[in-house]
Amino acid sequence: MSTQRHLTRRLSQLYAGLALYGASSAMLVGAGLGLEPWGVLHQGLAERTGLTIGVVSIIVGAAVLLLWIPLRQRPGLGTVSNVFVVGLAMDGTLALLPETSALAARIPLLVAGILLNGVATGLYIAARFGPGPRDGLMTGLHQRTGRSIRLMRTAVEITVVATGFTLGGTVGVGTVLYALSIGPLAQLFLRAFAVPGASGSRTVVAGARPEGAILRP
Repeated sequence: MSTQRHLTRRLSQLYAGLALYGASSAMLVGAGLGLEPWGVLHQGLAERTGLTIGVVSIIVGAAVLLLWIPLRQRPGLGTVSNVFVVGLAMDGTLALLPETSALAARIPLLVAGILLNGVATGLYIAARFGPGPRDGLMTGLHQRTGRSIRLMRTAVEITVVATGFTLGGTVGVGTVLYALSIGPLAQLFLRAFAVPGASGSRTVVAGARPEGAILRP
């Protein structure tokens, strides 16, 4: 594969993954059966501020990115793109999704959203343009404290969910299903979308081995 085609593929994967991640998060919002941890916080803040959940996602992502400075983390193209593309894609998808209260429609929407999120995560991480701002926060805390990434992820996400729930974010069966399935799904699609010979920004993972539980954008 030529250098130009190699870069084009990686960029295509990056932005397709980020857009699909935003779309999948919007599907979880539309299902109304529970969001992923950071989605709970974004929704809670959106409820309190009157801003759209996508705009809140952008603001939170930018704020988290500022925390990289004292943690001495270096952002990549994927990091900065993550802040904006995910939020914009989320709001765009929510504008197109029809509202439904029927459980028969909400359950498939939830399952499809989680599956699509796994696909998006695999695409985004395999492109290797740098971790998302929230992942960088966890790896930065790991480096500064000496604690495992898995522990830092758990501590951060419990705090995020609790805060978001207090603010009015949705926690439910979808939150649990997401937590149980996103790691295996992301690992599966990371292998499927791996770019041969890709180097550069490291893949952000949790666990003792590089193939451990993947952190999301």
